[in-house]
Amino acid sequence: MTLPVMEPDLWDEGAATLEAWVRAVDDGPFGTVSFGERIAFDNPETLTLLGAVAAWTRRVEVATTVVVPQLHDPVLLAKSLATADRLCGGRLTVGLGIGGREEDYAVVGADLAGQTMGELAERAAVLRSVWRGETVAGATRTVGPPPTRPGGPDLLVGTTGPLTVRHAAGWADGLAGVTLDVDPDGVRRLFDVAEQAWADEGRDRRPRLTTSFWFALDDGDGSAREQVHRHLHHYMSWLPAHLVDAMAPTTGFAGTPAQLRETLRRFEDIGADEVHLIPTGSDVAQVEAVAELLG
Repeated sequence: MTLPVMEPDLWDEGAATLEAWVRAVDDGPFGTVSFGERIAFDNPETLTLLGAVAAWTRRVEVATTVVVPQLHDPVLLAKSLATADRLCGGRLTVGLGIGGREEDYAVVGADLAGQTMGELAERAAVLRSVWRGETVAGATRTVGPPPTRPGGPDLLVGTTGPLTVRHAAGWADGLAGVTLDVDPDGVRRLFDVAEQAWADEGRDRRPRLTTSFWFALDDGDGSAREQVHRHLHHYMSWLPAHLVDAMAPTTGFAGTPAQLRETLRRFEDIGADEVHLIPTGSDVAQVEAVAELLG
């Protein structure tokens, strides 16, 4: 379950909404609690939130879906993530991506020329180097703390397409994917690309295969689709409104709990290791409804 970090009313009750969501996920039949990064937006800062989520959970994995390392000093990012991994007892998974918003690069003074898969690979290599305990820039001590697991948390590549998957096959441990049209067959084709790319690189582990999609639930009255539409207008505010209107009818899942259960079963059938549901509202009742349908 993804946290509702992109919702406009997230802070209406202070931190209570976030804490309620995190604790509900940790208490429910979920494997992971996740959240992503944006800078020029009103969401919480991801690395700070990692500390709070580590304190609020005892069981579930904690995943960033995704952090954009080009927006951070890579050594400081490695230290921050290793600290988070320590705080949650080794339950951290790190999704990395190049980011899709140029304004996020601009507001932190990052070089937009670094918005490439090559640069992402180089930043991932710095994380791994720091986590292996290698010294940096002639420092007399290593940059700690060391992560809980040797080599650090799993690194997943944020992706929607095969070129990204192939480029990351040499360094990523798996995919932090997203499907806009909630198409299991299309996702399976991407998984096939990943498995072949990992094999071509001689990797000794199969890729961890995850995907995600926006969701909203209703009783069949159509209100879920309206909720998804409202969310997309807020989240995709950098796009012209008419483009968002055009994509909203077919983006994400909108339907009844029974329909969502069947959709999740289809993703299980294609071999997805995890599906991360992305909420389109801040009401924690959504977590409870999904927990109930999962049984």
